[in-house]
Amino acid sequence: MTSPRRTLGRSTVAVSPLGFGAAPLGNLYTPLDEETARATVDAAWDAGVRSFDTAPHYGLGLSERRLGAALRGRPREEFTVSTKVGRLLEPHPAPTGSDLAAGGFAVPDTLRRRPDYSRDGVLRSLEASLARLGLDRVDLVLVHDPDDHMDTALAEALPALADLRAQGVVGAIGIGMNSVDPLRRFVAEGDPDVVMVAGRWTLLDRSAAPLLAECAAREVSVIAAAPFNSGLLSTDHPEANGRYDYGTVPAPVLARARALAARCAAHGVPLPRAALCFPLREPVVASVLAGFRSPAEVTSAAAHLARGVPAEVWAELEATA
Repeated sequence: MTSPRRTLGRSTVAVSPLGFGAAPLGNLYTPLDEETARATVDAAWDAGVRSFDTAPHYGLGLSERRLGAALRGRPREEFTVSTKVGRLLEPHPAPTGSDLAAGGFAVPDTLRRRPDYSRDGVLRSLEASLARLGLDRVDLVLVHDPDDHMDTALAEALPALADLRAQGVVGAIGIGMNSVDPLRRFVAEGDPDVVMVAGRWTLLDRSAAPLLAECAAREVSVIAAAPFNSGLLSTDHPEANGRYDYGTVPAPVLARARALAARCAAHGVPLPRAALCFPLREPVVASVLAGFRSPAEVTSAAAHLARGVPAEVWAELEATA
């Protein structure tokens, strides 16, 4: 059963409250077989998920190819797809055999990523993504992690996407990053419909609060990605050997995560449920985007959002945070 969709900024593109992050389809950290990848997308569809996010970066194009294949045959007007620009894929002159060390994906590194936030780079990247996806259009295009290329991204990448939006080639445009202050600059100086902020508007990390306020004032929507902070909040018992923001877990962060888990447990609320529901409490947040690598994970997430969290639990979690 599908949930009511939310429109991105001033665009006509609408997304489901739960979004499917397709980085795991690109073999993030560990391999994922074709059958499980397809079954995971199928489970998301059956659970009412209608928004799917990918990027050339994810598995050197594998995520886009798998996602496109899994969506083929679905009614095109019923789902939205977002992909990203800023990294062109090109033949690797000296492959090592695996992308794990360089990119974090368990795929052969026959290709490599070359940063390119120029207008030409944006157009070439989008053309290649459409070919891999097997689609004639995507609904949302995001400038991907332009931390070290801010001026070029503002002067060329985002205006190029704005032109495509004006021509009706894409429905909405934005920026996806882990860093809050650069996103604030894009909101102030650019004309995005949406920002995707990863790991900075979560039950554990509220550092994107100023960004959310500025987005609300400018009618820019927010997609809150990585609600589990790379996995730390994905279980009821946060572990010291878990992963936090793509790395190890600092002791103070682990202590806070465990305190939040204890408050949730006292009310019979799973910590992952609170983590998924938290971002959507803010009206400016259109969707919470999580990565899934199995049908069970996506089915569980959809059930968590459907059940929600009682108001009195939020009050205690706010005090704990």
